[in-house]
Amino acid sequence: QVQLVESGGGLVQPGGSLRLSCAASGLTFRTYNMGWFRQAPGKEREFVGAISWSGGNTYYADSVKGRFTISRDNAKNMVYLQMNSLKSEDTAVYYCATSLTVVAGVAWQANGMDYWGKGTLVTVSS
Repeated sequence: QVQLVESGGGLVQPGGSLRLSCAASGLTFRTYNMGWFRQAPGKEREFVGAISWSGGNTYYADSVKGRFTISRDNAKNMVYLQMNSLKSEDTAVYYCATSLTVVAGVAWQANGMDYWGKGTLVTVSS
């Protein structure tokens, strides 16, 4: 029943920006903490950031802190990842995720997630 669908990926030049979106259905969205992960070819899936159900608490991986911003619109069942100052190292498939038990304010582990989107590819290249 739960479905998460990412969009907004594409090709962008280094230093550019993209905004990713995640549309959620099948859950009481505003009560769920939401997060973003990414995975590059041959790499482990890594935590990017998370936002509390109210939007008042965010947490980011050190690799993206200061460049990426997570926000949400509970009225639209949407969560966003604004990515600025993109680097080639940011190239990856980006996933929206959540679980029944994840809490805000800490880094999340990929193997602790219950629900995943199918991902959207971000390629940062000249």
